[in-house]
Amino acid sequence: MRLIGKVRLSGKIKAETGLHIGGSKTALDIGGIDLNVIKTAEGVPFIPGSSLKGKLRSILAREHGSEAISRPKGDEDKQKVYDDEIPVIKELFGTAGDKKDGCPSRIMVRDASLDKSLFDAQKLNGVFSELEMDYTESKWENTIVRKTGTAINPRPVERVPAGAQFDFEIIYNVFSEGKKKRLEHLNEITKALRILEDDYLGGQGSRGYGKISFKDVEFSYKTIKHYKNGNDWQELKGFEL
Repeated sequence: MRLIGKVRLSGKIKAETGLHIGGSKTALDIGGIDLNVIKTAEGVPFIPGSSLKGKLRSILAREHGSEAISRPKGDEDKQKVYDDEIPVIKELFGTAGDKKDGCPSRIMVRDASLDKSLFDAQKLNGVFSELEMDYTESKWENTIVRKTGTAINPRPVERVPAGAQFDFEIIYNVFSEGKKKRLEHLNEITKALRILEDDYLGGQGSRGYGKISFKDVEFSYKTIKHYKNGNDWQELKGFEL
């Protein structure tokens, strides 16, 4: 197979509830945030492409009935399904290179940057006027002892507030394998995005964090000829590439 073009899915990810995707902290300040969100070197929150890609893969794997990433050695129970045995999972997300049937990932998921101009405008109109920090808020969480119903280990969790929006981009490599296969792949990606809207992204999902929605999603494409001629992305109508 040869590369004949690329398809781009782009748009906005809107946080419908507080969003927590964990970062790192070199020191623990007394009374400070316990669980940080990941930020750029400028201190601006973002959604790592690896987090979004991993969630999409997990959603599709569950939907196709996968039990785990790969079949354990010595497990001869063929009644179970694993990620590396589902063709569309292998084709979209790739498999380890040391396997005989290993293949590279067909999709690239970029880091999603916070729309700072929109965020700043929301600050000015009062939407984010009560934030303790520049781009985030804190929420106290507890662990509940089920036998007694008492709360222990209270800790502040940092999260991006509901209403914040991020710019996302997913690139799909198009190979010379027929339109039917390309349509299958793009439909699988689209389905996973729709399921994710009723799931969660990041951590603390069972506590209400991480509900998102995709806004202004656009499909565009470039063929190899477009790259040779320096053309911009073309509107993709009906997945006609």
